[in-house]
Formats: sequence, structure tokens, C-alpha cells
Amino acid sequence: MPIETIFGNLQGLKHSQQKQLQRLYHQRIPGDSFTTPEFAQRLAAISSEINQPVCAYLNRRGQVIRVGVGTPRKTQIPLTELPRYGAERLSGIRCIATQLKPEHPSDGALTAMALQRLDALIVINITGTGFQRRGGGATGYVKEAYLAHLAPQDARTLITSQNPQLETSDYFSPSWSVSPPMSLDALSKQDFLDLVEGLEEEFQREFVGKEVDSNRDRVVIVGVVTQKDTPQRFQDTLQELGRLVDTAGGEVLQMMRQKRSRIHPQTVVGEGKVQEIALSVQTLGANLVVFDRDLSPAQVRNLEAQIGVRVVDRTEVILDIFAQRARSGAGKLQVELAQLEYMLPRLTGRGQAMSRLGGGIGTRGPGETKLETERRAISRRITRLQKEVNQLQAHRERLRQRRQHREVPTIAIVGYTNAGKSTLLNALTNASVYTADQLFATLDPTTRRLVVPHALTNEAQEILVTDTVGFIHELPEALMDAFRATLEEVTEADALVHLVDLSHPAWLSHIRSVRDILAQMPVTPGPGLVVFNKIDRANSETLALAREEYPMAVFISAYERLGLETLRERLGQLIQYAAASG
Repeated sequence: MPIETIFGNLQGLKHSQQKQLQRLYHQRIPGDSFTTPEFAQRLAAISSEINQPVCAYLNRRGQVIRVGVGTPRKTQIPLTELPRYGAERLSGIRCIATQLKPEHPSDGALTAMALQRLDALIVINITGTGFQRRGGGATGYVKEAYLAHLAPQDARTLITSQNPQLETSDYFSPSWSVSPPMSLDALSKQDFLDLVEGLEEEFQREFVGKEVDSNRDRVVIVGVVTQKDTPQRFQDTLQELGRLVDTAGGEVLQMMRQKRSRIHPQTVVGEGKVQEIALSVQTLGANLVVFDRDLSPAQVRNLEAQIGVRVVDRTEVILDIFAQRARSGAGKLQVELAQLEYMLPRLTGRGQAMSRLGGGIGTRGPGETKLETERRAISRRITRLQKEVNQLQAHRERLRQRRQHREVPTIAIVGYTNAGKSTLLNALTNASVYTADQLFATLDPTTRRLVVPHALTNEAQEILVTDTVGFIHELPEALMDAFRATLEEVTEADALVHLVDLSHPAWLSHIRSVRDILAQMPVTPGPGLVVFNKIDRANSETLALAREEYPMAVFISAYERLGLETLRERLGQLIQYAAASG
């Protein structure tokens, strides 16, 4: 854009008045001064003539870099355009703003200062706006000025970092300092650089004191509850997202919530909440915002422009975890496919439907944009990966047919992520599958042999037990598609063991989520046995409720090896029932 662009409300301004505003770009004040009486008076004269507030933004060299008509809130610089931004420093820009009424700086102006992390905000009150100056036009003079700047946070920041479940409204208010009204002469004698350098030293010390691990993403989680969400379901979903972020390697600094009748189409949450999120981000030093629902590409762009840091949704966090957890070639293949399918529609541009084909009539000429090249390259890669997944699917089908030919029954262990499936497989078969108290600790299916008693003869019989990828509430479609080769281990099994973490507060919801996903399978799975795990961590009331709701279930602790003999007996019965019903 032109270097002398005037921002804000230009409606009704004469050409000569716009020229006066543009000439402000040629002004320069000493770098160590907040402002000069001459520059402040010039701003006051223009503001009184057009009868609107005027804001001038200056860098630390004293150069005017932005001129706007309107309040600091209306003319603020987009956070993505600030030269420097972060909780440990200021942006390097100050704002000199006029007010037509003699009053204290408004909360809106001070909030805009905090959002942009301005070096300072100088608010000039004007009087005498009706006086006619020589050559025509009204003028005014500066009655008084206020100096505002950010101040280091107090212990509230520590409280929020230790209690991320607190809502912002419970504790948060920006920390700033506003001077009493002063004259221009008094303001011009203050040392600007001395103030900002001292403030940045304080912010740097505060930031280092809060920082635990600079290699971890510092995350603010945002949840939106609508009329279709129950309070308990929403709380469970938000807590689960916090665990997902932790599993992905992030540090949750804060959880923010908003209740809405419907999702805002541009920014998911309302305008005020976006400002609140941005303030929290810059105050806490966050570098990532995670939303609890899928975001459209336009919503991501809008939010990042207004918040100033990267914004991702729940699906992207899950994909990141899968990318970290994939160990085998098949797992890495499926994760890459899921990521590319998620990424393709989110490339900024004209959209896939408008993408040129890269050959033939209408595609030759000056060349393609980098975006179009990337989009077509990703499409080709997706096609290749889908072929490889199909080959993987065929290979696993041959393995299954070989097992069926030998008439070895198979059981697949399914369940919500972190229910203890890998721990159970290790306990039953002495396998050495990786286990951890994390979501999606293992992705690749592992099959092991297990000897169980025959239900009729009580003789030993051999079966195969497969540990499958964990399910989760609203499993992303990209993962369902990419992991179809893995999920077929579920649909092709003779029977299922549905493992449930009874110690989790949302165990009933987890059961429903797993059953919903199983219902979406292309082939109806075989008969299932509900097995409640981690009974050593569950309280007596929960145990009693589970026994009442699921009288045919088995209750175990895979980690403590409790109830495993009973489980083996029930597995033998399950196989016989599957054979009889099949």
C-alpha cells in the first residue's frame, strides 16, 4: 500500500484535509521525546478542523509510520503487521491520539495499547475547536495530555499459569499506568527511551521467570459452548483438549470459554472475546491458540490477524500427535496422508475447484503461482499415498486370510484412547508394546498369540489378540479415511474386547463415542465383550454403577494384573459364541 495511506474513517473529508493528514508522514520528532509541543499542536489543529479524533503512530526513531482518523481502538495496527511482538518486550511503536472532549483515556484506547504492546499512548485533550485560523478552517489548542504505558503484571499471571481452568473473566485485567493530566512542556521534558528501556528490562525478567521450557509451545485453549452442549460434556471436551495439547508437547497456560447461541461465521467467538484472547496471549507470552472445534481456513486467517499468533484447531493437534507417535512405515504413511488431506483445502487461494491442471489448453503462459504449484504437488502426493494405503490394505487382507485359513480366531481390543489397551496386551501375552499415560501413546496395531481355555472342553486353545489405535470423541474424518487399513483389523476380527477406563470421569461418554465410531465401520464388527479397566483407581460408587449398567462385563486392572484369569475364561467363551453365531 502507499506509504502515505490514511487509515480509519475518511468519509466526508475534503481533499485538502486528507492532504494535511498525509503531510504528517513527513514529520519527525527527537527519538528520546514522547512528542514535541509543535507536533502535538499540529495534530490538535487537524483534529479540530475535521472534528474527529486523529492518531499518529511513531517508531523509536521518531518517524510517523501510520496515521489514522478515529480512536486508537479503530485505527490500531493489525498484530501481524507489528515489527516486534511478544510478552517479553514492547512493539517499538508509540501512539499520539487526540480527543475532542477533555476526559481520561478510555478503556478502549488503553486496551488497544495493551493489545499492540505500544511503547506508550499519549492522549491529547483539545479545546477551542471553534476558533478560525488564518487561511480558513477551525483550529484548537492542547489543553492537557495523559501519558499511559504498560506495567509489568503482578502475581495474577502466576495464578493463571498454575490454574488454567480459571476463566479469563475471573481474574484478568490488563496492567497499565496512566499519569495525571500534564502540560505539553512537562510531557516533552520526559525521557521516552529511558522509560521504554526500563519497562522492557522488567518484562524480560518477568518473562524469563515464567518460562519453563522455551522449546514447548505456550498454549491458550479456547472452548465454545452452544445450546446443544451439556455443561459436563463441554467441560470433559475442554479437559481432554488440554491433555491432547500436553501430549503434543505444549504447555497449557490458560483455558478460555464463551457461551454462544451459534458459532460466529468469521471468528467462531465474538469480537470482544477475540480481543480478550489477544490480550491474554500477549500478557501470558503464549505463541499458540487452540480451539476446541474444527476451524475453516477463513476463520483461521481472521483469528490469526486479530490475535497475532498461530491458531490451530483440535484436529490439527491430533494430527500432530499422530505424526509424533507413528513408528512403522505403515503408520507414517497413513499419518502423512491424513495431514495432506487436511492441509489441501486450507491452502490460501482460489480453492481446489479453480486450480489449473498443469498441462493443456489454458495452462500455458507466464507460469503458475507458487500456491498453484504447491496445491498440485500435494494432490499428486495424496494420490500416490492413497495407492500405497490400498496396497497396505491388500497386504493386511492377505495376512488375515492366511490366519483364517489356519482357523486361528482373532480378537481386536478397541477402546477410547488411554484406556489401557497396550497395557492389557502386554499383561496377557508378555508383549513389549510401548505404554504411557498419554493419549494415543501407540498407533500401530500389534498382534500377539494368546492361549485361553476352550469354553466347552476347557482345553487350551490359541487365539490372536490385536491392539488397535485408540478412538476419541469425534475422531477426525481425515484420520478415519487414512487409517482405514488399520481400522479394518477391527471389522475383520472374530470378536471385540471393548476396553473402558473406569477411573475416567467421562467413562460413560467414552463408551458412547467408541460405539458411535464402530457404527460407522463399513463392515459390522463381531460380538463384543465390555471390559472395565483400572478398577484399582475407581471409587466404589462408580464400580457399583458400572456393575448395575453392565452386568455381563469383566472388571480388571491390567497394570496390577487383577482379574486377568477371569478375562481369559471369558475370552474363550467369546470366541465360541462368535464361532456359533458366525
